[in-house]
Amino acid sequence: MCGIVGFTGGQPAEEKKRILVPMMERIVHRGPDMEGQYADEVMALGFRRLSIIDLSAAAAQPMFNEDGTVVVVFNGEVYNFMALREQLQAAGHVFCSGTDTEVIVHGYEEWGEGLAAKLRGMFSFVVWDIKTQIMLAARDPFGIKPFYYGRLSDGGLIFGSEIKSFLDHPAFVKELNPDALRPYLTFQYAAGDATFFKGVTCLPQGHYCVWQHGEMHTECYYDVDFAPDESLSFEESSDLIDAAVHESVAAHRISDVPVGAFLSGGVDSSYITACLLPENSFSVGFAQNEEAPDKFDETSYAASLSEKLGVKNYTKHITADECFAAFPDIQYHMDQPQSNPSSVPLWFLAKLAKEQVTVVLSGEGADEIFAGYELYADTPAMARFKKLPRGVRRVLGSIAAALPAFKGRNFLLKSAERPESWFIGQANVFPEKEAEALLQPAYRGGPAPLALAAPYYRRVTAKPEVSKKQYLDLHLWLPGDILLKADKMCMAHSLELRVPYLDREVMDLAARIPARYNIQGVENKVAFRRAAGKTLPDEWASRPKKGFPVPIRQWLRQEKYAAMVREYFASDYAAEFFEREKLLRLLDDHQKGVASNARKIWTVFTFLVWYKCFFIDEPAKT
Repeated sequence: MCGIVGFTGGQPAEEKKRILVPMMERIVHRGPDMEGQYADEVMALGFRRLSIIDLSAAAAQPMFNEDGTVVVVFNGEVYNFMALREQLQAAGHVFCSGTDTEVIVHGYEEWGEGLAAKLRGMFSFVVWDIKTQIMLAARDPFGIKPFYYGRLSDGGLIFGSEIKSFLDHPAFVKELNPDALRPYLTFQYAAGDATFFKGVTCLPQGHYCVWQHGEMHTECYYDVDFAPDESLSFEESSDLIDAAVHESVAAHRISDVPVGAFLSGGVDSSYITACLLPENSFSVGFAQNEEAPDKFDETSYAASLSEKLGVKNYTKHITADECFAAFPDIQYHMDQPQSNPSSVPLWFLAKLAKEQVTVVLSGEGADEIFAGYELYADTPAMARFKKLPRGVRRVLGSIAAALPAFKGRNFLLKSAERPESWFIGQANVFPEKEAEALLQPAYRGGPAPLALAAPYYRRVTAKPEVSKKQYLDLHLWLPGDILLKADKMCMAHSLELRVPYLDREVMDLAARIPARYNIQGVENKVAFRRAAGKTLPDEWASRPKKGFPVPIRQWLRQEKYAAMVREYFASDYAAEFFEREKLLRLLDDHQKGVASNARKIWTVFTFLVWYKCFFIDEPAKT
């Protein structure tokens, strides 16, 4: 796990290296153990290393092939590198280290643009072919590791693991993307490939790009295909899931440094921990709450399971003061505003784990690939309504979609089995019209949420309803929210996070599981839970999903914390983007108990904290 930066341009090599220095320093948290540079008359590559596999200097990057004509910088892990290494050695390639990075160097020589499709792992990498002047960059199939790129004012290309490293390049023009704010207010993250920095793009998951002589093209090398095998029985499905999860955990545990596990009280992380059996697990929670004593603290479940497994559990209880104090740092490290409240406890969880280990395994991805979210299943009322012929329901849904809001409209939309008319993923903070009304006119021009979702739905037109929802979440919610915060919060503390459910082998199996084994009535992830029960006690395998709840609703009703938010809402820069009176009314109504506006307040607050970090506190270039 590391950090990469780079750019193209006409500066002399030594000047390029001088420019790289502050860019690399900006992301030292991604790799405090080692650094390296490469520069020639066209390309500059910088690297910060967090040493995980082969801790010796032989694994240093940038890494070259035998004759020095191919150079690579790589962030991530390749879990099938030993098998690929054997293939490449059989083809005549000579290896000089024990690291997975060298597989990418020689893999490019052997397979060219086909390299990324061969890799099982999490990664973003850049290969520079000095002879052909071709740059190949790629991102893993799920978007676990980030990769951003954009154009410089001098016409060059800039790229890296974190956008903040771009700020130190003299030709990078920092400018807010005005079209990002409208969809963010609904999604709670920067949805799609565009970012909050104008002209900066996120390479999509499962894609590679090729740059040569100033021209770039992007190609998809991997995509999910839900194709259920209806011949599988329920027990066969759960057995296959159990075998695949155990095998993936075994592949993900390969490391030359200590490995631990994040552990909540839920089935996903509990299953990973029980398969891994690390020396240490890590959990965080919040102090007891009068309204719901155990709602915000599952650490007792994590401690109990750790004791049963013979694993030492480290626990921290977080206070509201700690969370608000850390929040500017959290948004700085996030690179873009992202208002999922669970980013806050994840920051403290990563900090806690780093005191003991360098690598952790976690349970992200199980809900997306095994249909674990509540919105994937029908409510009992919807199930009864769906006994009507589908044609009738679709007509009623089409009529509802064409009409203004009325009681029962959402019910008809959701029962029509056309998620493309209403489902945008797991977050839906501000309704579209409410978001527009809150924004100043200059910031109302961004794409509508359903318009952002539409291209993904077009790829799965013929798929069942649940598969469409999963596909959308796998391409928007997962990389834009879940994996973004997982990478940024952990790497902020120089901690590598691995996610065994988000593995090509596990995904390919999940795509074969019949939908009726995932969802049964109001029960989700049914076959997965049966599989987990082969390793976990029933109490953990069947526990309802809670996510990572954060008591922001209660905090924002306390004057101490409401006052902190009010200072941002009343600022001059808030008035540039929002109708300030409406912002303050949201906060006042919530504090008085007139309305429950916590998520809306937190989403606006997050953006303003982020904006202050990058556009007010960050000094302008002179």
